[in-house]
Amino acid sequence: MNLRPRRRDDPEINLISLIDVLLVLVIFFMLSSTFVNEGRMRVRLPAAGEQPSPVRTTERITVTVTQQGGFRVNERELINSARETLQAAVQSVAGNERNARIVLRADARAQYQSVVTAMDVLGRMGFSQIDVATVDQPAPAPAP
Repeated sequence: MNLRPRRRDDPEINLISLIDVLLVLVIFFMLSSTFVNEGRMRVRLPAAGEQPSPVRTTERITVTVTQQGGFRVNERELINSARETLQAAVQSVAGNERNARIVLRADARAQYQSVVTAMDVLGRMGFSQIDVATVDQPAPAPAP
């Protein structure tokens, strides 16, 4: 019977090969990923300045999105909130003029999908300049 304690080596973990594998994976993922800008509809945001903006010769068309998700074109309520109805109403107002100034007004409590639907219909019809109407927030009252 052998009563002498066995001599054990301390366990080691070799991290160098693990680091090499991780660096190769990082390089692989960096080279294989794509950096593509998705196609987006360009929206021209209104700007405020000291000089008045030049007057446009084309008529202004106002598309309003209500809180319930309905649409109005030049303050005329549409019979339903279908895409086709909105497209027909804008077509009847704009005709073949695609350079008309479109002002998109939306209730602050309107569903986001309704606003995106209106922007999509206008973009598909060929309108390239869409202004999004906003209001200034009142200045906070000074603290006493």
